[in-house]
Amino acid sequence: MMIAPIPDNEAERMQALRALLILDTPPEERFDRIVQFAAEEFAVPIALLTMVDTNRQWFKARFGLAVCETGRDASFCSHAIHAPEVMVISDATLDPRFAGNPMVLGPPYIRFYAGAPLEVQPGVRVGTLCLIDRRRRTLDDTDLAILKTLRDLAVSEFLDQTQVEEA
Repeated sequence: MMIAPIPDNEAERMQALRALLILDTPPEERFDRIVQFAAEEFAVPIALLTMVDTNRQWFKARFGLAVCETGRDASFCSHAIHAPEVMVISDATLDPRFAGNPMVLGPPYIRFYAGAPLEVQPGVRVGTLCLIDRRRRTLDDTDLAILKTLRDLAVSEFLDQTQVEEA
């Protein structure tokens, strides 16, 4: 298992994450609906809206997973925030970054992962909207477009809420 490197703009990324005022807040229906729709649309057992914090990934919304956070060192999402577009891992058991990951070798037995980075400022990605499956799979161009649209909806909800709270 390879731990994702810290982004070059980590201080700016953490400042943007903190400015959202979202970490450790209660579930919200608008975000829960996004991940539930994603899980149903893609027929995956797990969909998450994650925030990659200093030492953890925290789930603002989750479908199919009981825990509300995991360590950043084992996080797929900490790799995905480096990508400007969706990071797709068709089979985590064959990817050297993830083959030894405890979440691949044990519950939830991740095989497929697709993470769309949540970019709140140009080049500043605070988390992901991600899909997880226990079986190998891929996404076609239509799937990628739908996932990006859902990601954009989540980002706009974060930014709209931040603007309301600042006002």
